[in-house]
Amino acid sequence: MTTLNFPLSRRAVLAASLPALLAAHPALAEKAPVPKVTIEELMAPNALPDIVQGKADAPATIVEYASMACSHCAAFHRGVWPALKAKYVDAGKAKFVLREFPLDPVATAAFMLARCAGPEKRDAIVDRLFDHQADWAFAANPLSKLKDQMTASGMAEADFETCLKNQKLLDAVKAERETAATKLGVNSTPTFFVAGKRLGSEHSLEKFDEILEPTAK
Repeated sequence: MTTLNFPLSRRAVLAASLPALLAAHPALAEKAPVPKVTIEELMAPNALPDIVQGKADAPATIVEYASMACSHCAAFHRGVWPALKAKYVDAGKAKFVLREFPLDPVATAAFMLARCAGPEKRDAIVDRLFDHQADWAFAANPLSKLKDQMTASGMAEADFETCLKNQKLLDAVKAERETAATKLGVNSTPTFFVAGKRLGSEHSLEKFDEILEPTAK
């Protein structure tokens, strides 16, 4: 379990939210047979509304389940995502949806804060936090460092504290993760569904090309 080290005053401010965050992560079940997932099941409404990048009517859909403290997820977003976005999303050939699958309390907090920034800013916050992951996710005082990142992105300290005490949002993040695990068989991050095909772990642009290029013709 990640140790959360705060000055006493910050402990008092966040006392109501931290127990819930720490209890939000039951262990993933032992790996079971991965179910086949239809597009209808994949795109069914979830506890959190999807934030879609790209054209709504793009011929292909990419869904990523990620955890904010996952180093492989950060590597994808730094090394592959810019080229994938330019080649397919910006070109109108695919739309992209990132969904929350936090694997620890700090990742849960990061996703909550990204949502609290608003739907128009959520993905930019996610990109920033992945870019600076080493500065906050693995620090001795991760929530304090996360606060620094959110303040730099324009979030007020009061909004930071209010967000982490939002039980409704916390429950929705937990529900999003539970649905992915139980109905879609997601058990690691990153997990991608690309034009209906499942890809586990981090992949190169070429792997996405194998699936997406036929749909773009």
